[in-house]
Parts: sequence; C-alpha cells; structure tokens
Amino acid sequence: MSITIKSKDEIAKVRESGRIVAEVHKLIADAIKPGVSTMQLDKIAEEYILSKNAKPSFKGYGGFPATICASINNEVIHGIPSKNQILKDGDIISIDVGALYNGYHGDSAKTHGVGEISDEAKKIIRVTKESFYAGIEFAKDGNHLYEISAAIQKYVEQYGYSIVRDFVGHGVGRDLHEEPQIPNYKVKGRGPKLQCGMVLAIEPMVNVGRYEVRVLQNDWTVVTLDGSLSAHYEHTIAITDKGPELLTVL
Repeated sequence: MSITIKSKDEIAKVRESGRIVAEVHKLIADAIKPGVSTMQLDKIAEEYILSKNAKPSFKGYGGFPATICASINNEVIHGIPSKNQILKDGDIISIDVGALYNGYHGDSAKTHGVGEISDEAKKIIRVTKESFYAGIEFAKDGNHLYEISAAIQKYVEQYGYSIVRDFVGHGVGRDLHEEPQIPNYKVKGRGPKLQCGMVLAIEPMVNVGRYEVRVLQNDWTVVTLDGSLSAHYEHTIAITDKGPELLTVL
C-alpha cells in the first residue's frame, strides 16, 4: 500500500478544490425541493464547477455519465441523475460531488431531506453526519487508520443502524481514489499509521436496516438489499499537526 503524503502546497490545492465542492453543495441544498429533477441538480453542479475553471471529478470517471451522484431513499450511492427522477415530499437524497482544480480533487457528500420528512429519515441523516465526526476525532498524527473505522461503526450501531461494508472511503489527491481504502467498520489489525500530510475522504454510508447492498442493472446505482433508507456523509480531510482539517468546507 503506497499512501501519498502531501506537502502544504498540495493540501492548499486540495483545499481550493474542496471549496468549489462546498459551494456546489450549498447551491444544490438551496435547490432541493419537491418537483425538482435530479438532472436539474446535476446541471446546477456542472455549470458552477465549469464556471470556476474546474472539472467535474465524476463525469466520465469509469464511464459515469454525470457530475453528481444523486441517490434517493434506499439508494446508497452512485445514483445517476435523470430528468425523469422527480423529487417528492418526504424523500431523502444523498448528493456526492467532486471537483478537479489545479490538478487536485476535492470530494464530499451530504444527505438532505425533501420537504417534510419522517422522524426516522431525520434521525438517519443526523446519525450518519455525527458518525463522521465521531470517526475523525481519531484522525490524528500517530493514531492508526482503523481507529477511525471502529469509531464510526460504534457510533452508528448504538442507534440500531448498520454500516455498509461493500464500499469504503479513500485517499484523495491528484487521483480521485488513492490509497488507503478506509472502511467505516472495524476490521482486523490497526491499519496504517496516520501521519501529517495524509489527505483522506471519510464517508460513512449508513442503512436503517441491514448492511447488505446490491448494484442495479445500470451497473452504478447501489441500493439497500432490504429496501431500507440509506444516508451518506463525506468530507475530504487532511491530517495535520493540529488535528484533522476539513478541506471541503466554506
């Protein structure tokens, strides 16, 4: 496993990409309401990223056809935007977006409610976000990677929810997906030692029901096997001597 340690200059470039990503999230959050199509949200994201002289990280990546992943209700990740997919009152939608600027990627995901949502939907969105922050408490120089993983799983499971195991977080930099892979659940061993200069995308994916998932026939969209709701939360962070720094924020 070869983990790239970034210089302060490189981290600054990821931070610039991350700011564009954060601005996209704000624009999309303001646009999410019943009657809007996921394709409309995709257009907002793509136009903004291009206006900043950046490129959408996801579009064309492995053949993915869009700028954002828009995953609704029981869709975990990699939902493909469509003009026929119209948001309804009570839906939840996960928006995952990346931007490439000055040679470096930023990557972040958030889950939103559409209109009035159920208490269960509010709770899974909240718990998923909180599990991210529980995890990055351990994102410090000298700790080990799987301490992050274990903290996320422990936080999620105390609410009776489950952590997706088939997909994980990852390093970020010149490439959208770099080493190391970052499980959101405890695995054997301690994992690599964390050190200053590592740039990581931590991204818990949490299901109300069981953790098993399947991929739809479009070869992209991942859904919960039992049809239960799923939420996703992600930021790109840097390990620094002052603790974790979120790079995909305004």
